[in-house]
Amino acid sequence: MEELNCETVFTIPIFGGIPIAESVVVTWIIMAALTLLSIVLVRNLKVENPGKKQLALEMTIGGIYNFFEDLVGEEGKRYIPYLISVAIYIGVANLIGLVGFKPPTKDLNATAALAIMSILLIEYSGFHKKGVKGFIKGFAEPVAIIAPINVLELFIKPLSLCMRLFGNVLGSFVVMELIKQLAAPIIPIPFTCYFDIFDGLIQAYVFVFLTALFIKEAVE
Repeated sequence: MEELNCETVFTIPIFGGIPIAESVVVTWIIMAALTLLSIVLVRNLKVENPGKKQLALEMTIGGIYNFFEDLVGEEGKRYIPYLISVAIYIGVANLIGLVGFKPPTKDLNATAALAIMSILLIEYSGFHKKGVKGFIKGFAEPVAIIAPINVLELFIKPLSLCMRLFGNVLGSFVVMELIKQLAAPIIPIPFTCYFDIFDGLIQAYVFVFLTALFIKEAVE
């Protein structure tokens, strides 16, 4: 229950005081670190005779891009930058516990925000592809009688994305804290690190994988 409570780091003294949770501060740190890293990695890029750093960067980003392109297809290519950004953020957020911070993805508010953003993008992709008439007509496919179920999916999808990410990250965090407190001398640290890394990356993969599938479904 203590882990479910969002600790307030400081309060902004406007509008009667706006509390800033720890997950928000850690997210700011992640954003600053990723922005700085991006600036450093893209400096001095060359068209001819690229260095090893540039080749490794191009191979990594190109591989990730091709992975998502296979998922969303030609019609969903415009949404790949969002998918890559979310994948990197969730991956780093889930792994940041290795350096002493609490993962912001164990805060239900953070995972709910990610899920809402993804679902809004998914619905926009369908609206952009089909137009108003086609978007509304899509709720009655394949038969009109299941329209209420299709409407209900608008709420089920974000809830599913949110609770899956939140539950797994929180569960992993609590289990690792128990191991550290009760069995630290017995279980070697590399095993705990492996559990944190494996679980964190799997949850990042699942979140963006499902988002990409939903986008592909929306634009078909």
